[in-house]
Amino acid sequence: MKGFVDDIEKLTLENEDFRRVLYTGHNLQLVVMTIRPGEEIGLEVHDDRDQFFRIESGKGVISIDGVDNPVKDDDGIIVPQGASHNVTCTGDEPLRLYTIYGPPEHIDGTVHKTCKEAGAAHEHFDGKTTE
Repeated sequence: MKGFVDDIEKLTLENEDFRRVLYTGHNLQLVVMTIRPGEEIGLEVHDDRDQFFRIESGKGVISIDGVDNPVKDDDGIIVPQGASHNVTCTGDEPLRLYTIYGPPEHIDGTVHKTCKEAGAAHEHFDGKTTE
């Protein structure tokens, strides 16, 4: 199959991994994430890429350049390149979301089971796409 076609809501809601790369194109990358209560991705800045988030379930806060934005089911968020940002789960249930990086951020097929595992990894997109 060329491209990616699937039920992204179902994949996002069923995902138990902190981070799972589903598809990597030349200019975009699709990743599902599950952030446990009290966890956060950690403050980061992407100097060369934009990032879109879609919240499928849970409650949290996405901070963009020091401004805290409460988020919940069905919210969409865009973080422009160069903006510092963090995502924190503030609810009692996991925050489940998918994110699209443009251009890709991670090595295709990356799976980080936990936030701690992701924090220890220092991989970045190597130019290899899904197809």
